[in-house]
Amino acid sequence: MQGSRSQPTRTGAFRREIRRSSKRLVLTLIMLGLGCRSTSPAGARSGQVRSPAVAGQFYSAIAKTLAAGIDAYMKDAVASVGRPIALVLPHAGYVFSGQICADGYRAAQGHEYDLVVLLGTNHTAPGYRRVAIHPGAGFDTPFGAAEIDGAFVERLIAECGRDCELDASVHAREHSIEVHVPFVQRVLPGVKIVPVIVGEPDFDLCRRFGEALARASSQRRILIVASSDLSHYPNAQEAERVDLATLESITSLDPAAIQATLAAAARRGGPNLATAACGEAPILAAVHAAKALGAKHGTILSYAHSGQVAVGERNRVVGYGALALTADPLVQRISDKRATAETGADETLGPEERRQLLDLARETIQRLLLTETAPLPRGYSNRLMREQGVFVTLKKKGALRGCIGRILPDGPLAELVSRMAYEAAFRDPRFRPLTSSEIPDIEIEISLLTLPRRVSGASEVVVGRDGVILRRGANSAVFLPQVAPEQGWNRDAMLDALCNKAGLTSGCWKDAELSIFQAAVFHERQASSGLR
Repeated sequence: MQGSRSQPTRTGAFRREIRRSSKRLVLTLIMLGLGCRSTSPAGARSGQVRSPAVAGQFYSAIAKTLAAGIDAYMKDAVASVGRPIALVLPHAGYVFSGQICADGYRAAQGHEYDLVVLLGTNHTAPGYRRVAIHPGAGFDTPFGAAEIDGAFVERLIAECGRDCELDASVHAREHSIEVHVPFVQRVLPGVKIVPVIVGEPDFDLCRRFGEALARASSQRRILIVASSDLSHYPNAQEAERVDLATLESITSLDPAAIQATLAAAARRGGPNLATAACGEAPILAAVHAAKALGAKHGTILSYAHSGQVAVGERNRVVGYGALALTADPLVQRISDKRATAETGADETLGPEERRQLLDLARETIQRLLLTETAPLPRGYSNRLMREQGVFVTLKKKGALRGCIGRILPDGPLAELVSRMAYEAAFRDPRFRPLTSSEIPDIEIEISLLTLPRRVSGASEVVVGRDGVILRRGANSAVFLPQVAPEQGWNRDAMLDALCNKAGLTSGCWKDAELSIFQAAVFHERQASSGLR
C-alpha cells in the first residue's frame, strides 16, 4: 500500500491510459460508449451482407470474448414473466449499457419469436427524413451473419408506401442497430432480423410507419426493439431526474405524451443536457406499432447511467433504460443474490458484506480483461450503497501492484469499489496495466475510510491507527493507516516518507497541514478463511 494514490477519473486521461492497456481493453473502451456516432467506414450493397462498423469498439470483435460478455450480462439480468411485443433498449458500448440491454433481452428469452425488427436511430445521415430498410441479406458480427427476412422486408415496403425505401447507405456507419444484433444471435438464436432506421421524430411519419409495421406483422411472432439511449452528458443526479420522466412517459403508451415530455426536457435544458433521448423516432414508431399489435402496458425493467460502471464518470453521463411493452401486465421477479438484509445500525460491515465488495472488485477486473465488459453494481444492501471513502489495493505475491482510492466519496460505496478496482488495475501510473495472466497471483485488499479531520500537529498522529494526509502549498500526499506498520516506520519516518512522496524534503511535515483518518481494512485471505 506504500504510495497509494487518490486521484479523480477524467475522460481524456482514461482514454490515454486505456491505449496503454491490453489490446482487448482497447477494442471495447476506445469509443467510451458515450457518444452517438460511428466513425468506421463500413457498408453494404443491396443483397450483400453488411460488414460490422463498430465491432472492436462498442463490443468485442472476438467471438469467444463477445459470447462471454453477453453471457455474463444475461446471468445478472433481472427476470420477468410476460411476453414483450416491443422493447426500448440502449445502444452504447457494452461496457456501459450491456447490462441494461441484457435485462430487456432476458424478458424476451424463452418466448417464441420468428422475427426481430430492429428500429435504429439516425446518427450518421444528416438530413435524412424517411425510413430506411436495409436491403441486404444479413448483418455480419463476430458470431457470423444474422439473416435478414427478405420476404418480410418486401411486405413492409408494400405496406409502408412512400415513407419507406431500401437504402443500405443510411445503415453503413450506424451503430444503433448493429450493437443489438449479437444479443439477438446469442439470446434468440436462429431468429431472423429486419434492420430499419427511422430518419426523424416526425409524429405523423412515426405513426404511419408504426401502423404499417403492425399490418405487415400479422400472422408473425414479432419482437420490436427500439434502440435509444436516454439523457446525454448531464451529471448523474440530473440524468436520473430527466431519464425517469422519459421512461415514465413511455410507459403511458401515449406517443403525444412521450414527445411532449422530451420537448419539455429540451426547453428546460440543464447543464450539459444535449438530448433526453437520441432515439425519439424509433421509440415513437415502436409505441405506435406495439399498440396496434395489442400492447396495453409499459413496464420499466431497469435503469442505469454510464457513471455507475467502473469506467464511467458521474459528472458527465449517458442514461440507459430497458422498457417492455406487453399485452398483459409484466411481472418482475427481482431476486439478486447480492442483496443482503441490514445487520444493524452501526457502520461496521459484516463478513458477508465485506466478501461481496471483494468479489465485486475481482469481478470488475476479471470481466474487463476477459470479456471487455464490466459488472453493474446493483442489488446490494443499503449499507453497501452508502457513500464512503475507499481505497482498493492490489498485491502480487505480497508486493504492491496498484492502489488507488477516494478519500472523499463521489458515489455509492459498491460503485466506488468497482471503479477503484478498475483504476488500481489499469490506471495507477506507477505500474503497467494488469494483464490476464496475472489474475491468479493478485490479492485484493479494501480499505473503508472515515472522514478525515485536521490535527494541530504530528503529536496527534498514532502510527498504525491513523492514515495521514499531508498538504503544503500545491503539494500533497496520503498514506493509509497500514503503510507505516508494513514498512516498519515510526511516526517521524512515516512523515518524512510522506513528505518525499509529495515531492518535498524530509521534515516538511513540521510546518505542513496534517489530517488524519482511520480505515477498516479487509482482504481476500480473510474472506476465504472466515476470519473476522
